[in-house]
Amino acid sequence: MTDSPNPSPSNPDPEKEKVTPLRCLIGSTISGTLAIALYSLTASIFHSFATKPLTSNNALVLRIGSLVRTLVMGVASLGTFIFAFVAFGLILLAIQLSFQGKSS
Repeated sequence: MTDSPNPSPSNPDPEKEKVTPLRCLIGSTISGTLAIALYSLTASIFHSFATKPLTSNNALVLRIGSLVRTLVMGVASLGTFIFAFVAFGLILLAIQLSFQGKSS
């Protein structure tokens, strides 16, 4: 047995995985693009649900339908805002790294 730690196969060289402002901005662009795509999907879902009301005489059917619609809209909105906040956070991290690089 050797005493030296064996690097994991997914990260053979830790120096190559250094966080830089450019990598943050690339990640922010990807996340922002996904947020915009999910926003378009969310708006489409909201519009579709608004234009097609539930039609039934059964109260249980109306409640379950309303619950499913609420869950679908909530999950779509959650995905949109998660990607938007990640994009915003990566932009802020890039700015922070840029200022740290200039002061060092």
